[in-house]
Amino acid sequence: MPDNSSTAYLSGLNDVQLQAVTNTDGPVLVVAGPGSGKTRVLTYRVSHLIKTGVKPYNILTLTFTNKAAREMKDRISIEVGPQANQVWAGTFHSIFARILRMEAEKIGYPSNFTIYDTEDTKSVIGNIVKELQLDKTVYNPNVIKSRISSAKSNLITPKLYEANEDLRTQDRMAKRPHTYTIYQKYVARCKKSGAMDFDDLLYRLYELFQKNPDGVLDKYRNRFQYVMVDEFQDTNQLQYAIVRKLVNYENSPRNICVVGDDAQSIYAFRGATIQNILDFEEDFKPHGIKVFKLEQNYRSTEEIVQVANEVITYNRRQIPKKIWSDKGSGQRIKLIRALTDNEEGKRIVDTILEQKNRSHLSNSEIAILYRTNAQSRIFEEFLRRYNLNYRVFGGLSFYQRKEVKDIIAYMRLVVNPRDEEALRRIINFPKRGIGASSVEKIAALAEANNETLWQSLPKVKVASRTKTALASFVKTINGLRKKLNTDNAYELTQRILEESGIGKLYKTDTSIEGMGRMENINSLMDGVKSFVDEAGAEFDADNQPDISLTTYLQNIALHTDLDDEEKSGDYITLMSVHSAKGLEFKSVFIVGLEEKLFPSFMSMDTVEGLDEERRLFYVAITRAEQFLTLSYANSRYRYGRMQYNEPSRFLEEVPRDYLENTSSISSRKINQEPNPSGASVKGFFKKPSAATRIDPKNFHPNDSSEIQAGMNVLHLKFGKGKVLSIEGGEANRVATIFFKDLDNPQKRIMLKYAKLQILD
Repeated sequence: MPDNSSTAYLSGLNDVQLQAVTNTDGPVLVVAGPGSGKTRVLTYRVSHLIKTGVKPYNILTLTFTNKAAREMKDRISIEVGPQANQVWAGTFHSIFARILRMEAEKIGYPSNFTIYDTEDTKSVIGNIVKELQLDKTVYNPNVIKSRISSAKSNLITPKLYEANEDLRTQDRMAKRPHTYTIYQKYVARCKKSGAMDFDDLLYRLYELFQKNPDGVLDKYRNRFQYVMVDEFQDTNQLQYAIVRKLVNYENSPRNICVVGDDAQSIYAFRGATIQNILDFEEDFKPHGIKVFKLEQNYRSTEEIVQVANEVITYNRRQIPKKIWSDKGSGQRIKLIRALTDNEEGKRIVDTILEQKNRSHLSNSEIAILYRTNAQSRIFEEFLRRYNLNYRVFGGLSFYQRKEVKDIIAYMRLVVNPRDEEALRRIINFPKRGIGASSVEKIAALAEANNETLWQSLPKVKVASRTKTALASFVKTINGLRKKLNTDNAYELTQRILEESGIGKLYKTDTSIEGMGRMENINSLMDGVKSFVDEAGAEFDADNQPDISLTTYLQNIALHTDLDDEEKSGDYITLMSVHSAKGLEFKSVFIVGLEEKLFPSFMSMDTVEGLDEERRLFYVAITRAEQFLTLSYANSRYRYGRMQYNEPSRFLEEVPRDYLENTSSISSRKINQEPNPSGASVKGFFKKPSAATRIDPKNFHPNDSSEIQAGMNVLHLKFGKGKVLSIEGGEANRVATIFFKDLDNPQKRIMLKYAKLQILD
């Protein structure tokens, strides 16, 4: 391709980045370590394609957050101008939804289909469970939703599910034999309502391509001549299957570039599979794949990078790489050992104050990261006590608040009257005399006639007063629907607030809660106005800005976790490690580093689970630029009970050379089991000596009620010990035991959880 413009913009790239940007033809794998400039590579690559003659609308770039897509487009526009708007850049779900809007009728869906969020999905499942007269505690909507999601991700239709004896056996063993029936009804209910859930945006697109290979699939293969995927390690099997359909076919140039880091694959619980990035090179090897490794870290000091490098070596299969930094030596990693979770909270906040005073850090440069959201409470208490501004991320999403969901339900029904969940939510809100029994009559009539609730509204036989209320409701919605093609999203939302009565309802509520709800409604309106003023986020077939209510609803339905919150302002950030991915802070505190907390007890049964937990720890470490603090507590309250904890095995893997050599930790030895991956332990913390290890076959623990002070006992990990004392009531007896073979011999153990063999 001819070079039509200057390449001066490439001068800011290092050698490997330059190769990754300019090798545009054929398959490319970019292994991008943390802080290595992967966003720069992706944006420059797109800019380079456009500058060398590729039409922007022939480029597809898939991301995992709308924020990342916006940032990418903004950077591209700096280099190529308004053409950046013509690049197909967005999340998997938003891009696939855009294609489905144009093609959905080919698989029996309306173009204005509703996108169901998690709560909508659980509501539909709950209604089906109720109709089938099943026990809702056994057929928990969360569990069934997860089962259905897994089936869709593996391209298992309801019919295939019913025929799969392994799946049916699993359901019978879980005492949920009717799961396949719920799945069948759920899919049928969504289709009748003209609705797709998040999984459907992938599942139905695959179906669309599969059923229309010569028409639709060929159309998009021709359209997307260059495909790029960001954070490829986070893709699931279905996402990769769709990408392969677009690029991996006979006579294809296979112009695909994926960017990711196997060491940052942390979303297995969402269905992501690390195998995609581990296998990508092999999949495209016959087609001359090029692999580039971005190993220079521009974010963190040498100590932080080396600790991360060392920790991740304990994982099994991975893409070999050695991250390095030229930012020079910085502060050693600080380790805080606390006796209780309360002490941990105080010492973390004391350290924050010290860093603010000595290093002049602002609040916004500091983050406290934890494994579970429930851990935030103690840190919040101490931050408030010291009058430090903070913000917790991971709470209730703005779009899940009741008043916001009420207005959005009106919007959805105006766009798509088939939307059963939206109709059920607002048919009697504000109250108009349409009770639950009337709604059930409408639902029964719709089921009997195989039609939607909306179609059954005028036909149902109810009291005349209810009939009048229903007619008024239908008239209001139909009147608003007439404005769909003339009003933009903001104008139509204003009409909805006024004509539905919902605006008046909240304005007249002068309680503190009511005023808070009104603030949220105003904030929603601000968001709609911003969408319209910025000329929409999508373009129609004529490349004109789409500022319709339909497109606005699609945009907010596809908000990701990171898009929900505006992270500006001078406050200390508190969030889970999962939420912190992609962010960076000058000072990071990783707290609660204890066995069964981090790593999580739910992930400790398998090597794969522990590997993922270690990758999560790796992600947490690499968020830090200058200061990294690790902490754990010997005891903490969990589920209303005091628990005594062993330090995390991950602390064992942190090399001593990079830790602060303070008196408070220099004599501390953490005793741990051998690393489950089989790797030798090379760090500061010491494993039990061979003498303390017991053969499980010869170990026969006694009932904990038999353990008394003065007894000699045997512990599977700690070896022989003497019970010095026992405290607490019968249900919570805590023994103090002296184990002579340990470097830190005195242990406090809760007996009901301990396994001890009496030697006397």
